[in-house]
Amino acid sequence: METSSPALSVALAVLAVLLGLTGFGIYTAFGPPSKGLTDPFDDHDD
Repeated sequence: METSSPALSVALAVLAVLLGLTGFGIYTAFGPPSKGLTDPFDDHDD
C-alpha cells in the first residue's frame, strides 16, 4: 500500500483550518451571534 506524502497531510490540515475559520466568521457575522454586534459608525453621531 502506498503512503501519502506529508505535504498532502499539511495541505489538507491548512485547508481544514481555513474552511473552519471562514465558516465561523460567516456564522458570527450573519448568524444568531450577530444580534449582539454593534456598528461603530452608528455610535458616533457627527
